[in-house]
Amino acid sequence: MIEGDGRLRRLLGGDALASLRMRLRQRFERGPVDGKIERLRISNLNRDEHSALAGLIGRPARFSGSMQIDVQVIDAALSRAGVASSLREALESIDGPIIHAETAQTELNARWSKAISFATHLDFSSFLQVPSGAGLLKRLSNSDPDVAARLCSQADTVLKLLPAKGMTRAQLAAGTLGDAHALDMGEAVATLVLAVWRKKGRDERTDDENRLFESDDIRGIGEDRIRDIWARAGILVNELARPALFLNLNIDSSQTPSSGEPNYASLRFLLRSNPLWDVRSRNVYVCENPNLLAIAADKLGANCAPMVCTEGMPAAAQRVILQQLVTAGGRLLYHGDFDWPIYGTIAALVTVLARPDGPARAVADHVGPSHHIRVSAGEYVRAEHHSKAS
Repeated sequence: MIEGDGRLRRLLGGDALASLRMRLRQRFERGPVDGKIERLRISNLNRDEHSALAGLIGRPARFSGSMQIDVQVIDAALSRAGVASSLREALESIDGPIIHAETAQTELNARWSKAISFATHLDFSSFLQVPSGAGLLKRLSNSDPDVAARLCSQADTVLKLLPAKGMTRAQLAAGTLGDAHALDMGEAVATLVLAVWRKKGRDERTDDENRLFESDDIRGIGEDRIRDIWARAGILVNELARPALFLNLNIDSSQTPSSGEPNYASLRFLLRSNPLWDVRSRNVYVCENPNLLAIAADKLGANCAPMVCTEGMPAAAQRVILQQLVTAGGRLLYHGDFDWPIYGTIAALVTVLARPDGPARAVADHVGPSHHIRVSAGEYVRAEHHSKAS
């Protein structure tokens, strides 16, 4: 509260008249831009409030729960008393400046528009045009347009360098933002960048596929999923964790025949080397249990067909190698136990391999009884799984 003239405080000040002052201020906040109001009707008055208004306009103090007042009369009375030039000035002297609500909102909208204009990357700009994207930006910036402008500028700089080819997240952060930890998990800019790339993946999926990922929220997803999103953008995060287990995959036709021994491919190798696997028009068998791949290696050795093991839900390295195999012309056939987690695994396979002429149709192709479900998507991916009893 701003200290004002003692007489003014006796007329309108004090806690007893705080509610009345607030209501009067709201009328000016919502009134004409020039602040000129001729008459006001104030309702729900208590005796103290009624007495204060009656004293200002020279009316009898007989109590009434509502009163219509002529603002110009009050302005004149305050001016004659020498305490304020107007009712508005009196209110501002006691409780601070009155901000016109419509004007303030217009100015705030302009500041937000300017902040969003820093998002020049096409996918980023599109992301901020939807309510969820704009809402995320406001939460991350604590509803401060100046902070939002800085976040948009920084995220835009990062997004323009994506996709990369096996760059580490720390390198990307240091090179664009001057801080190797600026894109760590939970950082505001990282959250924006991940959200944009997650939306890119969602836009490339069908509605049926997206329903399988309704709970995939950047603020709640785990580290493996975040690693996977960064990997899709060509960025390495903990790139040696959970390498992809495979058997009898050759990088090109000139390579010596497979040894029949299982091997691992790290995310670092897959993104930086981008190997062209020799699988064109060949079946590649995908399983979730590493013991199955080990048995195949023991029984068939180099004569076994190419295999990849997801070791449960595919992580970043597994998703990348499967994507590379499809790009190289391979046909994936997946086998796993029939249980609820299988739906998540199949959805992950379908999603990371989605392309307009292939796997984007897969989720809609469920057929067969409950003990045998086949998911197909043209010639690019097919997944079959059986109950343990079959």
